[in-house]
Amino acid sequence: MPIHGYDIAAAVVLRMLDGDDGRGLRARGIGPGEPVPYGVQPVIVIPSTVYGTVLLEAIVRGWPTGAVPRPWLVVVADAPARPAPAARYRLRALSGRLAGIAYLPYLPVLRAVERVEDALADGAVARAAARLRAQLEGK
Repeated sequence: MPIHGYDIAAAVVLRMLDGDDGRGLRARGIGPGEPVPYGVQPVIVIPSTVYGTVLLEAIVRGWPTGAVPRPWLVVVADAPARPAPAARYRLRALSGRLAGIAYLPYLPVLRAVERVEDALADGAVARAAARLRAQLEGK
């Protein structure tokens, strides 16, 4: 569930979550107001900006308790630096309402590619994908 629109980072994260085991598509993006399908683990994707965390807070505050599992959060670094202090504070404050938080490093190739497949062919993106899947799968 991309929180900040469907951009290259959200598209790459969706493909990262599909895995490379040949089992086909497993991750699917959903739009604003669309219900979370039954029996899935929701994953929210945000940029590491203050604005991204403000949008996250609005979604998490309205998240239905009990009916839907707590979501995982994937924070995609938008720059080769730590998130702003206000973003870090908000992430800490909201962490108790999330199943977990996974951080993707700044991936400069995302600024230069035209297609998701081109990004996934990059070594840094492939390593980040493997780490992300391992973290979300609890390995």
